[in-house]
Amino acid sequence: MMRYIFFYIHTFLFSCAPENTIIAEKHGAADDSIKKLSSLDIALPIAKPGDWLYEHKERGQTFLEYINCNPISPNATQNVIYIQPLGNFSRNTDSIIHSTVEYLHAFFGLKVNLLPVISDSLIKPAYKRIREDGHLQYLTTFILDSLLVSRLPEDGIALMAITDTDLYPKDSWNYVFGQAYTRKKVGVSSIFRYIENDRPEKCLERLIQTSSHEIGHMFSILHCTNAICVMNGSNSMEESDGRPNRLCSVCLNKLCWNLKFNNRERFKELSEYFNKYKIQSDYKLVVKDLEIYSK
Repeated sequence: MMRYIFFYIHTFLFSCAPENTIIAEKHGAADDSIKKLSSLDIALPIAKPGDWLYEHKERGQTFLEYINCNPISPNATQNVIYIQPLGNFSRNTDSIIHSTVEYLHAFFGLKVNLLPVISDSLIKPAYKRIREDGHLQYLTTFILDSLLVSRLPEDGIALMAITDTDLYPKDSWNYVFGQAYTRKKVGVSSIFRYIENDRPEKCLERLIQTSSHEIGHMFSILHCTNAICVMNGSNSMEESDGRPNRLCSVCLNKLCWNLKFNNRERFKELSEYFNKYKIQSDYKLVVKDLEIYSK
């Protein structure tokens, strides 16, 4: 059975009134210097059987389409991203979650708060299953609808649960790494398949990718088909590991327009983060972004 990795649900339709289109057409880049970064965008390879875009004929989302969809945006009363640990974690994985909180602050330019752990005993037996290989899985939709929606704090713009237990979105699917709703502002990610005992930095690299990807969906960004980007869909660990922790110029333009962050400061914070945690491939990319952006 095909293993679909980054799975998400649209809870709204992308339709726009004519007046919104007129408004959108007045907008160019959120920051004109972002246009220069398109020279660093790497074209997506031709999709082969098993790849996300081979199985899912997505057409992507332009900047104007993004504006016209009335995306979820921070405001004066809802502007904090919350991370909700779910279940028990070892000391090593607990450290990875704290490092992910640090990353998400740099990535989105918003305050990110870590909530106290909630017990996975809240997941009812009907929403758990044991795979053929003997490991436990939790149903994502139960976590999203029954545990998270009611827990979104009043000032929350997004709530992401993180668990070390494997996830599945419905009975016919093998597993997912993460799932998020777009309008309900909740998502869940698992580190179960990311852990490599001899390479803790690889687990962190994968978790920050999934978390930023899913929270990107919560801010109404669809899967990217413009270039190689953290918002690309992925159908396997191999395909996922081939994606950077970098937004292409089109997706960066969307997020900058929405969240109003300072790109130069954002690039600096990300470069310091990648250097600190020895994620060298992403460090090199963001240093290049900063260099081109600043010219």
